[in-house]
Amino acid sequence: MNTHVVLVHPEIHWNTGNAGRTCLAAGATLHLIEPLGFSLDEREVKRAGLDYWEHVDLRVWPGWEEFERELPHLGEPWFFSTKATRRLWDAPLGTAQDQVLIFGRETGGLPAELHERYAARFLTMPIHSPHVRSLNLSTSVAIAVYEVLRQRG
Repeated sequence: MNTHVVLVHPEIHWNTGNAGRTCLAAGATLHLIEPLGFSLDEREVKRAGLDYWEHVDLRVWPGWEEFERELPHLGEPWFFSTKATRRLWDAPLGTAQDQVLIFGRETGGLPAELHERYAARFLTMPIHSPHVRSLNLSTSVAIAVYEVLRQRG
């Protein structure tokens, strides 16, 4: 059973580093879809991932189109957005052999075209306070990855 975490156009290096650390801890693969808002050579990414970064199973894709061609071979896709109506824990994340958890960039989320094309595959994490617009990207990654693990038992 494989879990894949996909960050589409991530902008903030420490979020990517923290997501990488979560992936390593959970045995997941981290996919980054270019363009990135930072260089992977930046020491901040490595610091955010601590001394774990070199051990992260990392795949970098030149764009969404290249990644999307491979998506059917990776597993069952789930997209995360504050605009979705289906809650994270209402999805059968532990039932498929392989799961692909897809997250958008920090400032804008996922493109509208993906919302349209994959509408039935979108999930949200409930936010009860009207003062909170969204959760931090790396926090959302951790919640989703560990929900997959929880459902798998």
